[in-house]
Amino acid sequence: NDLIMIFLGVLILILGVLIGVAFLTLLERKLLGYIQLRKGPNKVGLLGILQPFSDAIKLFTKEQTYPMYSNYLSYYFSPVISFILSLMIWILFPYYFNMLSFNLGVLFFFCVTSLGVYTLM
Repeated sequence: NDLIMIFLGVLILILGVLIGVAFLTLLERKLLGYIQLRKGPNKVGLLGILQPFSDAIKLFTKEQTYPMYSNYLSYYFSPVISFILSLMIWILFPYYFNMLSFNLGVLFFFCVTSLGVYTLM
C-alpha cells in the first residue's frame, strides 16, 4: 500500500513538473512577445493555451539526426541523465508523499547541480 502511494506521488510530481515547465515556457514566450511589441504565441487554441502541446508534438515529429563519429550511447543518454538530475532536485521540495527527509538539502542541491555539467560534456 505504501509503495503504491509513493509511486503515485512520484508520478504526480513528474507530471506536475512537465506541465509546469511547458506553461512557464508559454509565459516566457508571451512576455518576450509583448516586450518586443509583437503578438507572441497565441495562434493555437484560446489565448495560446494549447501552444505547449503543439510544441511537444512538433518536437517529437522532427527528423532525427545521427552523429557520424561519436559515441551513440553517451549521445542518446545524456539528455535522459540531465532530465533525471533535474527531477532529483524536485525531491528537495516537501510534499505529502515525501520519501526522504533531508537534513543536508543544500549540500544535495549543490551535488546534483554540479553533476549536470557532465551531461553537457
